[in-house]
Amino acid sequence: MLIVKPMTLDRARQLLKVQADFGGFYNSNSAKLILSEVMKEHGQMAVDRLILELNLDGIFGFQPGTRFEGGLAHGREY
Repeated sequence: MLIVKPMTLDRARQLLKVQADFGGFYNSNSAKLILSEVMKEHGQMAVDRLILELNLDGIFGFQPGTRFEGGLAHGREY
């Protein structure tokens, strides 16, 4: 039986820090997947807060207000 745990903000922050430390294209894709889960569980405000808190705008070019769904960023080209 597969047990799926919801994405907590603390877990998302921890996972995003790892991706941000590595930087690069493939890690930005991983960050998009993580932010998609945050969006689904906690909404846009939580996504925007993580982008600013972890400097994902400077590292990956993610901007507050960008919607993340299914690992894709909507609202801006990345």
